[in-house]
Amino acid sequence: MTAGALARRGFSDSPRALRLLTGAGLDSPSDTAVIDSLAAAPDPDQALLGLIRVLESDPDPDVLRDALREDSALRERLCRVLGTGSALTDHLVRHPGDWRELRGADAARTPEPEELRRGLLHTVGADPHSPAPAADLSGTRSAAGLRHALRVAYRRRVLRLAGRDLTGLVTVDTVAAELADLAAALLDGALAVARAEHPEDAARCRLAVIGMGKCGGGELNYVSDVDVVFVAEPAGAAEGGEPVDDQAAMRSATRLATAMMRVPVETDAEGTLWEVDPALRPEGKNGPLVRPLSGHRAYYERWAKTWEFQALLKARPIAGDAELGRAYMDVITPLVWQASARKDFVEDVQAMRRRVLEHIPAGQADRELKLGPGGLRDIEFSVQLLQLVHGRADDRLRSGTTLVALAALSEHGYVGRRDAAGLADAYRFLRRLEHLLQLERLRRTHLMPDGGTADGQAELRMLGRALGFVADPVRELTEARRKVAAEVRRLHEKLFYRPLLNAVAKLPGEEARLSPEQARDRLEALGFADPAGALRHLESLTSGVSRRAAIQRTLLPVMLGWFSDAPDPDAGLLGFRQVSDSLGTTPWYLRLLRDDVRVAERMAWLLGTSRYVTELLLRAPDAIRMLADDAELVRRDPKVLAAEADAALRRYDTAEESVSAVRALRRRELLRTAAADLLEVSDVQEVGAALTDISAVTIDAALRVATARVLEADGEELTRVCVIAMGRFGGGELTYASDADVMYVHDPLPGVDTTAATRQATAVVRELARLLEMPAAEPPLKVDTDLRPEGRSGPVVRTLDSYAAYYGRWSQVWESQALLRARPVAGDAELRSSFTALIDPIRYPVGGIDSPSVLEIRKLKARMEAERLPRGADPTLHTKLGRGGLSDVEWVAQLIQLRHAHEYPDLRTTGTLEALEVAVAHGFLAADDGAVLEQAWRLASRVRGMVMLVRGRGGDSLPTDLRVRAALAAAMGCRSAQDEEGLWEGPAEQLTEAYLRTTRRARAVMERVFYDD
Repeated sequence: MTAGALARRGFSDSPRALRLLTGAGLDSPSDTAVIDSLAAAPDPDQALLGLIRVLESDPDPDVLRDALREDSALRERLCRVLGTGSALTDHLVRHPGDWRELRGADAARTPEPEELRRGLLHTVGADPHSPAPAADLSGTRSAAGLRHALRVAYRRRVLRLAGRDLTGLVTVDTVAAELADLAAALLDGALAVARAEHPEDAARCRLAVIGMGKCGGGELNYVSDVDVVFVAEPAGAAEGGEPVDDQAAMRSATRLATAMMRVPVETDAEGTLWEVDPALRPEGKNGPLVRPLSGHRAYYERWAKTWEFQALLKARPIAGDAELGRAYMDVITPLVWQASARKDFVEDVQAMRRRVLEHIPAGQADRELKLGPGGLRDIEFSVQLLQLVHGRADDRLRSGTTLVALAALSEHGYVGRRDAAGLADAYRFLRRLEHLLQLERLRRTHLMPDGGTADGQAELRMLGRALGFVADPVRELTEARRKVAAEVRRLHEKLFYRPLLNAVAKLPGEEARLSPEQARDRLEALGFADPAGALRHLESLTSGVSRRAAIQRTLLPVMLGWFSDAPDPDAGLLGFRQVSDSLGTTPWYLRLLRDDVRVAERMAWLLGTSRYVTELLLRAPDAIRMLADDAELVRRDPKVLAAEADAALRRYDTAEESVSAVRALRRRELLRTAAADLLEVSDVQEVGAALTDISAVTIDAALRVATARVLEADGEELTRVCVIAMGRFGGGELTYASDADVMYVHDPLPGVDTTAATRQATAVVRELARLLEMPAAEPPLKVDTDLRPEGRSGPVVRTLDSYAAYYGRWSQVWESQALLRARPVAGDAELRSSFTALIDPIRYPVGGIDSPSVLEIRKLKARMEAERLPRGADPTLHTKLGRGGLSDVEWVAQLIQLRHAHEYPDLRTTGTLEALEVAVAHGFLAADDGAVLEQAWRLASRVRGMVMLVRGRGGDSLPTDLRVRAALAAAMGCRSAQDEEGLWEGPAEQLTEAYLRTTRRARAVMERVFYDD
């Protein structure tokens, strides 16, 4: 073997390595396998140096050399141990021959916990079958000697475990569990020595040791504080003796516990094994070290803080009196799993995690494996909070071991499979890294080496190689840890701050999991009109053992309260069942409701409030995803909608399929807009604009399809067609129930016969109307042409010249008023501009309209109120034609436009509220009057829209049915409240009073402004 060959194998100082190998007698060809194993160690140079030290300390080194040459398993284990750290090497040097712990079948086998306990008790001569084992101090045995023997035996077990760990024979889960069991066995052995040292104290009391933290959870590190709590009871009186005094028993138990705790920390050649930390006991360091069972119960029932119950989640008896340990768990366990019902429990746990982050020393957060962002604590806190909240009602989640609990949370639907797998992989990676850090010197640390120093780089290289990174260990390790930390932090923030936790935690304990009888009572109390029917829906949703049913069982107790907040809880639950039946096998659906509780809450409100939304959602339940984000609900850019419509048209071959796809797009946008409206994400003006935009896009797409179909039949293009939006459509103020008021204009191509062109244009607009209104699953879009010249008596479509001739000769003042809202929305762009240029002088006449025209408009308004109000309608409650309603406001705005828009271009708008705003700015309307009119217009428009949303069919008046009116009021955000005299008003009364008050003021303004010269 040459120095060059050693360098290629990874030895950093190959000449020195060659000298050491030669001096150790390991330079023959038969030693190649030994050298290769040394080179494969995390730090080859350290492994070689350690082997030299072990050989030098061994009285018969040839036996070890021969064993290394012959036993590949021993060779791999010993070289990995020597190349990972110096602490276990020091043990092998102190105890020549202990390398045999890494040889043979036992070295590869994972021992059972009881085997570990028996082995360490036998080390001190104690009987493991005794209920209170005591060490044997007969003959030359001393307590100090037994304690030392116990510590050496513990180190041998750690050595054997490290050999299996570093060669990949066991997973990090198994390593942590064995370390916890080994610590428990050591404490039992230490207690046996304490009993032998203090036999009188041992006779007076029974002492149980309760493991907490990582030891209690079966996930201990190589070097970690072992958190414990002591519980004691007086021993039974000996035959014929006096009963033991409680206080005397506690003093005796305290002496035993104190003596026991000294064993792991004694300062002999073995060094400190780990600290025993009793600080998690009641009252912490200020409380007595040992308490009786009754004292523990009293403290946790009256005084314990939230974090103490979180700590108790991992409690388990690990040493001492087994029967007393079980009694402790019987008392404490029910208290732990009711802790999440405490006031502000979830917020307290979340705040505690934030405090931990705040107390990390400056400059160490990025290097902290345990406490830092994206570290082990993020995973543990996430899992524990989910356990404590959901485990109150589901005992399948009650494990003190993080990975076991995480698997249960995933299996039973509380955490997504992918999220759980991500957290589990990250946890194992971080724990493995933590173990390797501690094995180096067998000292307690969670801090990554500082990569800015030479020593830190060397340590990082060793860690990277130990984890299997060989190409560039430092870079690969750094990158892997960065990715893990980022993923942990993302999942921690997703799970730890999940709003569902607060909602479930606030449920009364008996409601977190409802029996059928409890569910019926709960449904009646929540206001369900048909509890039996609602119960059938619940049983359908939650029955069975599927993941879907498990998630529903978590969601529904919370959602019942949200359904009850809606105007119609029964309809909400029915709609939820129907949507869930449609999407139950879709993987994202229930995951979305569980992980983003706002979606579930919004869904409950929408389904329990709006028949219109429910019907839309049942046609396309996958649209529920848009409820996750307000940004998904707001009005979308018309250009984006047009692009989506174009894409929909390209997907199909027939005209019917193409337009049906565009109508499906419109249905989705109707649902988006209705949800934004009911959830108060968008105001009434934005709602009108959104409804107008999608109608315009739908008509434009359908016009193109209709035109193509007619041209295909005719064989040539004879004319260009344009659609003019009128009324509320032109004003950008459509409601859910509105027809699209339109006029059609066409312009024959040069040299084409007008009659033939008109025949083609008529065919196009008829095909357009057919495609928009044909029976289909998608909502139709009805076009209304009654506002065209001559109304129903006139032709449906005219040429541009015909419009010019008509308006030049026959136009009346009401048509000028109607044209104020005319706006081209589809068809030929040049024709749109030409039509706008044609009508502008008519709707914005030079000098404004004259006095006779003003008088005519006033007469028209009065006649409309007298003749067009439906028979039996209450004029004070009709939103469109009633006093102070939409018509009053709009006619005021339009009269101002007719008088002044010729002079003020900014008045040339088709929107009512924009016109009012400009009128106020120019002094044509007092600011207070403008505000009153705007408020009335917004309220009437919102009422009109909400009638459609709540009932599923349109209406222009406040409903006369008080139940419907109450539902309408609730949908608009009205809640029962006390008036000025202390009397309670329901939502319906509040809405009615607000509407009457607002419209009375608007009517007064209208009468003063509209009729005042």
